[in-house]
Amino acid sequence: MKKALLLILAIAMVFMFGVSCSKKAATTTAAAPAASTSAPAASATTTTQTKEAEVITIAFIGNTTGDYAMYGVPVRNSVAMFFEQLNAAGGINGKQVKLLEYDDKADGTESINAYNLAKANGATAIIGSVLSGASIALSDVTYDDNMPQISASATNPKLTVMDPDDPKSEVKTNVFRTCFLDPFQGEKMAQYAAQVYGAKTIAIFYENGSDYSEAIVQGVESQLEACGLKVVAKEAFATGDVDYKAQMTNVAAANPDVVLMPIYYGEAGRAITALRAAGCNAKIIGGDGFGSVVNYASAADLEGTIYMSGYAPGTPSVAKFESDYKAKFNEDVPNMFAPLAWDAALVMTEGLKAAEAKGLKAGSAEYKQAVIDAIKNLQAFEGITGSYTFNATNDPIKSVAIIKIAGGAEVFDAFF
Repeated sequence: MKKALLLILAIAMVFMFGVSCSKKAATTTAAAPAASTSAPAASATTTTQTKEAEVITIAFIGNTTGDYAMYGVPVRNSVAMFFEQLNAAGGINGKQVKLLEYDDKADGTESINAYNLAKANGATAIIGSVLSGASIALSDVTYDDNMPQISASATNPKLTVMDPDDPKSEVKTNVFRTCFLDPFQGEKMAQYAAQVYGAKTIAIFYENGSDYSEAIVQGVESQLEACGLKVVAKEAFATGDVDYKAQMTNVAAANPDVVLMPIYYGEAGRAITALRAAGCNAKIIGGDGFGSVVNYASAADLEGTIYMSGYAPGTPSVAKFESDYKAKFNEDVPNMFAPLAWDAALVMTEGLKAAEAKGLKAGSAEYKQAVIDAIKNLQAFEGITGSYTFNATNDPIKSVAIIKIAGGAEVFDAFF
């Protein structure tokens, strides 16, 4: 009986050993389009099976569902397309980049939850979030971990500085952005109204309680005296409001030369429709949140409206990107956040390349610091929306593209 039992056990062990040896762990990289000329140079060898130790894991966190998914989805698309092309060209130092994706629904708590999941899954750098509120919440926790983070679209100063009103406030040294700041937009809006339109009086319509909207208003107001502008009406709405008739009636009664609207595209479309219905024909200037506003108001009501943008569509630097985006997603580039997201991925990759060149272990404190240092030290680094040099608060020094609405289309007008 003992011999028989031993024989059975031996046979079972041989069978189990054979099954175990027949299993191989492999990571398969998805097929990707041909490498873009705007992607960083990499090895010509494409790896289809990569050991986990040879993978650099990063995460995208942003809102891909909900009311503002029109912003989040193009950002996600561009980041994914960038790393597909990079991996197809050989990755970074022969390693593939594994991109984790998390939908934070534009909510700060969800953004933090996503970050904790990303860390648990081995992320060594973060691209995101998309809207300012969620991005600020995310940056507070990445700062604690010194995790490299870059946002393509979070324009509020609080993303990179604890208290922007305090010149001695702590800078979140690990956090960067590829878009310009909200107050900077406001300054440019005021300057454009005075210098290009010759305006003397303005009205401001903004979203009360919105970090984005209120920061732009601060930028506008900082330039009033220098630009010789007088505010004749200042009206606000609460988040979720959809009827702006009363506010637009007040604006129309003030008869301003220009109306400034530092708000997002959906609200902007309704506000402009209400403004024109109230009989006001003043010129309108918006912030970068106006991207895609043509889908939310009539061409007649929008005609001549301009807005600030970090992206000049149709120009040579973005031609390849625009072509690739349309081929992959079967639609034109919807707004400026898509190319800014490409630049965010490009800038982050420069940091990752520097850390890899030092032979550091991905995810280690030394690795993360090397990524941060490399980004901080970039000088006139060329992206597709402009060159990148980061200032003391990790904000890029960039020009503003003016987008004008003509015949129902959003077209690049000039740099300002």
